[in-house]
Amino acid sequence: MASVPKPNELLKSINHTPPETWWMDKPVEFRPGTFCNASRPQYLEAVGFPFAREWRVTDDDWKLPPNWKEIYINGIKERLERFRTFKVFMDICVRCGACADKCHFFIGSGDPKNMPVLRAELLRSIYRRYFTTSGKLLGRKAGARDLTEEAFKELWYYFFQCTECRRCSLFCPYGIDTAEITIIGRELLNLLGCNIDWIMGPVSNCYRTGNHLGIQPHAFRDMIEFFCDEIEGVTGVRPEPSFNRKGAEILFVTPSGDVFADPGTYTCMGYLMLFHELGLDYTWSTYASEGGNFGFFTSHEMAKRLHYKIYAEAERLGVKYIIGGECGHMWRLIHQYLSTWWAPPKNLEVPVSPITGTRFEHAKSTKMIHIVEFTADLIKHGKLKLDPSRNDNLVVTFHDSCNVARGMGMFEEPRYVIKNVCNNFYEMPPETTREQTFCCGSGSGLNTDEYMEMRMRGGLPRANAVKYVNEKHGVNMLACICAIDRAVLTPLMNYWVPGVQVTGVHELVGNALIMTGEQERTTNLRGEPLPGMEEETDEDL
Repeated sequence: MASVPKPNELLKSINHTPPETWWMDKPVEFRPGTFCNASRPQYLEAVGFPFAREWRVTDDDWKLPPNWKEIYINGIKERLERFRTFKVFMDICVRCGACADKCHFFIGSGDPKNMPVLRAELLRSIYRRYFTTSGKLLGRKAGARDLTEEAFKELWYYFFQCTECRRCSLFCPYGIDTAEITIIGRELLNLLGCNIDWIMGPVSNCYRTGNHLGIQPHAFRDMIEFFCDEIEGVTGVRPEPSFNRKGAEILFVTPSGDVFADPGTYTCMGYLMLFHELGLDYTWSTYASEGGNFGFFTSHEMAKRLHYKIYAEAERLGVKYIIGGECGHMWRLIHQYLSTWWAPPKNLEVPVSPITGTRFEHAKSTKMIHIVEFTADLIKHGKLKLDPSRNDNLVVTFHDSCNVARGMGMFEEPRYVIKNVCNNFYEMPPETTREQTFCCGSGSGLNTDEYMEMRMRGGLPRANAVKYVNEKHGVNMLACICAIDRAVLTPLMNYWVPGVQVTGVHELVGNALIMTGEQERTTNLRGEPLPGMEEETDEDL
């Protein structure tokens, strides 16, 4: 992993002064810490992607096929014909710059090519050169340029410096969704076997085993059983989940990050406790054991292929509907794309809570609902016994995950849940929350270690907002409903705002939930003493 500058050094390096050199004349610089490693060939081969080969980003020769230009240009042509939005977004930008200072990577790096307008211009300039009359006749004077290897490398570098968070689109007066341009830009790179290792590894794993981490069915089950052991140790109550059970009412699918790594594991324990207390008729699948979808970061087709494992399992098991865990891009895919990809299996029904009777009409087309809206509905109907004082050692704020907030408009449900399970909650400044939330800086498959410097730069705006409530209100816990957020906000906080931890909302629910027959609790799910139980816990130790 490349060394990361200290926070004060990184801050001093940020310079937003406009460069003297015209952007077309400034070549891309591959500096360690600011780019991701190229994908290993076996990952591409595993899913049938083209031009699998060994290559390194810093090599002069990326071993592109002889007809790479033809492939790339034809790829643009095909997508212009297929996606009306892509054609519109290539033509209507007037370069007003309203999006310029809205990108977290531009704020944290000062690199003008990370302004959304200019990042998109990298591709628009190629589009103009080969698909517009003015570009063909006037070239550079019309903002057009030739597709050269240098230009191709620049496209690669900057399309993997966009997390597709869509904050810029919120401020565009023409409604240009720059994330959609990045998505197409990555598809075009993918045509030539130029993806990154941290994306293709999970894609290959998910295609092979059903989850990004490559967890085999028996190991997945063992991990869930381990969480049940932990819950029993804390509460005296042992959940009894089922796996691959045919005839269950509900299939539950969550990101594999919740099963594998802290602090997501505590969130997973919260799910298990909630479902046990409700007596919910649900099952896990050890084959569709991933809610996330890194295929979305390669191509629409790959995302479709990876998602279908969930519907296939729902059909095989004969469930009525699906509840999904705390994930980010899982829900953007479901909310914005799924209905145009696959029809749900015929056995699926419009989700109806068996506890409250609430019918989730908005999920009529997908038959999938988010765990947070399910839990919020339970609380609203008074179906849970909660003791929020168990979280009194925490002063909580909430990070709106980009894909859930801007992607599906879920703002209030997580706040409603948090306020019912915690007594101390403070909002970050309004220009950094809800629709205007700042990205964690590592989404869309960029949460890899060799990219750590750019992750810290991209996460700076979010960290600044957390620092504000940390200093003003003593906030020491950052809650979120996205597995990638839980993974990447932890190092981000350690770097910029030490002392602030990260949690999923259902970890907080698990702590506050009063379970039937539970023993007196002395610790939370992390094994830390509950407020007022410090002495008892010390004696136990």
